[in-house]
Amino acid sequence: MPSCVIIVENLSVPFDRRVWQEAQALRSLGWEVSVICPTNQKNLRRYELLEEITIYRHPLPMEARYKLGFLFEYGAALFHEARLLFKIALTRGFDIIQVCNPPDLLFVNALPYKLFGKRLVFDHHDLCPELFAAKFARKGLLHRILLLAERLTIKSADIVISANETFRNIAITRCGKSPQDVITVYSVPDRMQIKRLLPNQELRKGARVVLGYIGIISDQDGVDHFVRMLHHLVVDHSCQGIGAVIVGEGPALPGVRQLACDLNLEKQITFTGYLRGDDLLAALSTFDIGIIPDPVNEYNDKISMNKVFEYSALGVPTVAYNLSETRQLLGATAEYADDATPAGLARACLRLIIDDDERAERGRAAKALADEHFDWARERAKYVAAYQRLIRAR
Repeated sequence: MPSCVIIVENLSVPFDRRVWQEAQALRSLGWEVSVICPTNQKNLRRYELLEEITIYRHPLPMEARYKLGFLFEYGAALFHEARLLFKIALTRGFDIIQVCNPPDLLFVNALPYKLFGKRLVFDHHDLCPELFAAKFARKGLLHRILLLAERLTIKSADIVISANETFRNIAITRCGKSPQDVITVYSVPDRMQIKRLLPNQELRKGARVVLGYIGIISDQDGVDHFVRMLHHLVVDHSCQGIGAVIVGEGPALPGVRQLACDLNLEKQITFTGYLRGDDLLAALSTFDIGIIPDPVNEYNDKISMNKVFEYSALGVPTVAYNLSETRQLLGATAEYADDATPAGLARACLRLIIDDDERAERGRAAKALADEHFDWARERAKYVAAYQRLIRAR
């Protein structure tokens, strides 16, 4: 029986939907699958067997927001991942190691095993150099180190799984990887797992139109833009009967909550925290408009956000900033801000709030787009084929 271990540092499993779907895809074909990931508030068990997938979780001392904090977080993660990887090598074994960034350092733990013929897959989730530039508004020495780490990771990998075509092009042109060794697999949800449910009326709170956000709440995700957008709608445009639901957790959540209080919006915004399963689907089914508030920068311009796929799969129209990859995926089904400010995001929302027919039509168009183009079965086949290629090569 072929076997693999997947290492992810920034999200716990099964909360990380991409990694969980990948693990399920391999297990369904008879692979023995192990996952190494951090704990979170909902997944505190250090060891768990879930759907025949073995999950090893480790603690992290903090979820970093600043440069020194990232060094501390990543150092602790590398230690725990090295420890657990050695444990799995002794007790279960593996043929392939898959590392998922950020950070672009996890390949270090895999290198000793490559000496014994193990294969390395790099699942390219994020652009760490661009993320650094977006978070700290500067480049310099650390940015150059991140570029080097990215290049070393991609050069070390036998196969690179890119999250979109932009990432694939970077792996080829910036990092010198052979095109035949870079495969694009989009993070689309499994249609068997995502469906509309009855809206959650407790979340709706009688609002005529509900604006929603789902995702991680970190500084670069722009959830503060969502709150300021809502303030513009209420104060500048006198919108009545609108509510907001924010689904997710992250290090910026306390600041976003405080901003909502400062702007007197605490009664209009509901923070649900982390949700799973039917609770999550019911919350998403409550959204009338899905917001992508991630601000315009060189990082967000290149990433394919999970929100794009989740909103459209449920027929929820999207309002977003004019980001290249978001526009590439959603096209005319979404409404885009005319400038890169919360006020522009509010103006983009306004048309869909006022015009019920337009909002419904955009939702139908988004669902049709998802049904035609965002198919996990197709992405799953590409992912599995990459693994089968490595096994055949052995």
